[in-house]
Amino acid sequence: MLMRSGARRQHREEEEESAFVSMTDMTVSFLFIIMILLAFFASQFNPEETVLKSEYDEKLATIELQKSFIAQKDQTIADQTRQIEELLKRVAELELRLAEAEKVDPLEVYIGQTASERRSILERLRDQLLQEFPDLNVVISAENDALRFQGDGLFASGSSALRDQRTVMVVQRIAARLNEILPCYTLGPRSAWDTGCNPNGVIIEAVQIEGHTDSTGADISNLRLSTERANTTYAEMVGNQPDLISHQNYREQPVLSVAGYGKMRPIADNETPGGRSTNRRIDLRIIMFTPGSSEEIERIREELQAGVGLESP
Repeated sequence: MLMRSGARRQHREEEEESAFVSMTDMTVSFLFIIMILLAFFASQFNPEETVLKSEYDEKLATIELQKSFIAQKDQTIADQTRQIEELLKRVAELELRLAEAEKVDPLEVYIGQTASERRSILERLRDQLLQEFPDLNVVISAENDALRFQGDGLFASGSSALRDQRTVMVVQRIAARLNEILPCYTLGPRSAWDTGCNPNGVIIEAVQIEGHTDSTGADISNLRLSTERANTTYAEMVGNQPDLISHQNYREQPVLSVAGYGKMRPIADNETPGGRSTNRRIDLRIIMFTPGSSEEIERIREELQAGVGLESP
């Protein structure tokens, strides 16, 4: 029994010793492998591939500087992109405003047409009168709004009576020619509008016979004289063409009227004889009606088609 027990103890001790030997071998082998690896890495080390710390720091500083430069450029690009977007927005707004400005304004077009038609009427009157009286001193005003009978052609100096029979005939021919033209541009019983004579449907507000004098003499006397000359011209025209007073404007008012301005509206220098002669004149001024809106343009054309004006208040 004792011998068997001693044999088992000896066997266990041998097993433990065998296990210890195996662990020792493994440790030695591991250390050997580590040494081999260290030797390998040592063989790969090249002193030429190392850099000094100062050089490393310099390179690092350069990299940081470049990073800062790139960041600044990125910010600049972002700012410029924002500015471009703002400019594009502004351009779009301006293009919209330009498109609005380029839209045709019917009222503006109509006003331009009235001015053009008035010029045409004045040219027609002037040309017809010059055909009959080639030496008549008549011109269209610089403003293209009146026929101007200059100098002492119609009246003697200081007189409100027509100079002679020839001047009476001139005034009568003015009345006759005007009476032929007005029906296409006025309302009332003699209205005769059509697109052939007045394609734009413009309407005359007033035909004003204006008397003017030079600066010689008292102001009141000049006002009286200019008004008397305008009245004389009016009376001769209506006496020869009674229908002239039947032509009406948009508000059913007679278009033919008179005014005297004395020396208050000179067109030349009163310091010279020639200037004073030019200022002594009769103007036949045509005033066109200006509508307040594009809707009123259509109402004017409807009234012209109907041949009657607005009801008097």
